[in-house]
Amino acid sequence: MVIDEAPMVLRGTVVSGHGVAGGTPPHSPYPTGTISMQVPYFLDRGLDLTGFHPATLNISTRPHSVRIINPAYHFDDVEWTTVHGPESFDFIHVVLLLETRRVQAWGYRPTEETKAGHPQPRGVLEVIAPYLPEVGRESEIFLELDPTEVVVESPQGR
Repeated sequence: MVIDEAPMVLRGTVVSGHGVAGGTPPHSPYPTGTISMQVPYFLDRGLDLTGFHPATLNISTRPHSVRIINPAYHFDDVEWTTVHGPESFDFIHVVLLLETRRVQAWGYRPTEETKAGHPQPRGVLEVIAPYLPEVGRESEIFLELDPTEVVVESPQGR
C-alpha cells in the first residue's frame, strides 16, 4: 500500500455480524460462506484473497462511518451465486493495529445498490484479514486507512 498522505487511524470495536460471510448460520443459502464462494471471482479479477480467513470481521467505528471514495479495487456485476443477481464490490486497504503487530487486511463492501440482503449498519466496516485468534467480539481494534481511498464521516452536528 502506497499512501501519499499520512494514514488515518480510526478506533473500532468488533461486533457480531449476520454470519453469512463465514457460513455460520445453519439455514444460510451459502453453506461454505459468502467469502469462500466469492474468492475465486475476485481472484479472476486481480485480487488474491486466498491467504485470508474466509469470513469478515465486522468493525463498528460508531459514531463515525467510513465512506469509500476511491477503492483500491472495484468489481462490477460479480455473478458469484445463483441465489440472487450479480453484486458489485469495493475493496480498500486496511492495516489492523494490534497490540504486538500490524496486519494487512482489506475493507470489503458490497455496493448498496447491488447488495442482496444482510445489510450492515452505516458505522460498520467489514474487514477480510488473516485468521486472528486474539481478536474476538467486543475487541477494541485500530484501523489504519488510506485517506486517498476513504473519507471518515462524523455524525451530523459534531
